[in-house]
Amino acid sequence: MKFSRYGIRQLLQWGVLFPFLMSLPILTPIWLFGWWFLAALLIVPLGMAAFSFNFFRDPDRAAPGDEFTLVSPADGTITDVGSRNEPDYFKAEVQGVGIFLSVFDVHVNRSPLDGTVDFLSHREGKYLDARDPDCSTLNECQNIGAKSKWGPRFYVRQISGMIARNIVCPLQVGSALKRGERFGMIKFGSRTELYLDDAFEVEWKVKKGDKVLGGATVLATLRLKENRGTNA
Repeated sequence: MKFSRYGIRQLLQWGVLFPFLMSLPILTPIWLFGWWFLAALLIVPLGMAAFSFNFFRDPDRAAPGDEFTLVSPADGTITDVGSRNEPDYFKAEVQGVGIFLSVFDVHVNRSPLDGTVDFLSHREGKYLDARDPDCSTLNECQNIGAKSKWGPRFYVRQISGMIARNIVCPLQVGSALKRGERFGMIKFGSRTELYLDDAFEVEWKVKKGDKVLGGATVLATLRLKENRGTNA
């Protein structure tokens, strides 16, 4: 099992150190109460360790299709898909998709297309439940805009949730993105959104309620519109 490099500190802290320290006092009454008592008391630290190792898992995945195949930027459940208003980067009505990540999903984010980062911004905000429609505009988020090699742009938004309080994004303007490549992480329940330049003709392959895997699930196939322009 592979684990995310973005969460090594928390994995060691919550998955190893804290469960070990919580277990130390439990060892004392073994002789008085027996092994069944020890097993009962170990439920909490063992549960904490199991949750941490499950949360920070980071499986290797191969991106399907060709360069015009849009892959999911996150694991989770599709909450909405189709025409969406994006006020910060495109400042227009564009095609997009929202993905809700529960605490049981892999939380590593992956690039949906090849491209070069040309925009980064971080917004402080609230910590509404990631399923709340207002979380997209009110919650803390990290915004990543990138230019594809054909010209049209795409935009990924990492959004914190009610539990998530830590967004990891080591990218810089000029960073190269490869389709399916890891680029960051949102720690604990959260939301990821993807927006596409209207110079792309989009044929969606997913619908609301579908489960998706980051870097592995095909969200859509793309074509470039003739006489295209860009919104950025």
